[in-house]
Amino acid sequence: MRYKIFFSNIGYARGISGSLRDHVAFSGTHIYHSPRNQQSCLQQLKGLIKDEDPDICCFVEIDKGSVLTGFYNQIEALTDSTYHHFDIADKYGGQKLYNWFPLYWGKCNGFIAKDKLAFNHYYFNHGAKRLIYAVELANNVTLFFAHFSLRRNTRLLQLQEIRKHALSVSGETIIMADFNILNGLDELSPLLENDAFHLLNDPKDVTFTFHKKRLLLDLCLCTPGLKNHMSLKIIPQIFSDHAALLATIDAP
Repeated sequence: MRYKIFFSNIGYARGISGSLRDHVAFSGTHIYHSPRNQQSCLQQLKGLIKDEDPDICCFVEIDKGSVLTGFYNQIEALTDSTYHHFDIADKYGGQKLYNWFPLYWGKCNGFIAKDKLAFNHYYFNHGAKRLIYAVELANNVTLFFAHFSLRRNTRLLQLQEIRKHALSVSGETIIMADFNILNGLDELSPLLENDAFHLLNDPKDVTFTFHKKRLLLDLCLCTPGLKNHMSLKIIPQIFSDHAALLATIDAP
């Protein structure tokens, strides 16, 4: 079995690389960014996907079409004859509080895939960003992906929750996410304790840029049975302040 998983925080296709210049020049895109600008970013993303040829592409910070994006549906723009299966869902889990604020409308997580895959939506009990995807891959492997809270205490609760979900399924499990571990890898202890999961990232390979700050936020973990059958590649994205992850499973 050889299976490739692409994971990316695309920053709603605003085109902000993480440099201070971009954050200043494109600050207005937090209020409105044109379909033309989004199309440019997504074409670059599609180029990365074509080069790497993954079986499934998972996204956080993707917009399904809102007043802030000129009602441009980013997930539909990424689908094509190769990646024609997809799902997209509100990352806030339908919380009524966020439905009142236009800045939150349309903000989602989602995926595109070459083949039709069974999946479930789970939701954190804590935090604003609550959506968790659980996608059933080949050979009894389940992929979980999510976007964790910026609040440390909330992240801790979310880490405990995703551990419970991920260990409740049969077979092997992969977790990919923007973990937002602003205080370092020690925050992952709820997942790493008792060797429940193995971290595939090299701690030296940062995945997030903000001006002079470099952090390791986007991670891939797997259960022990996959540890010796997986590799991880970090892929820079000039249209986002996050790098993408490409996880490859090579197993009998």
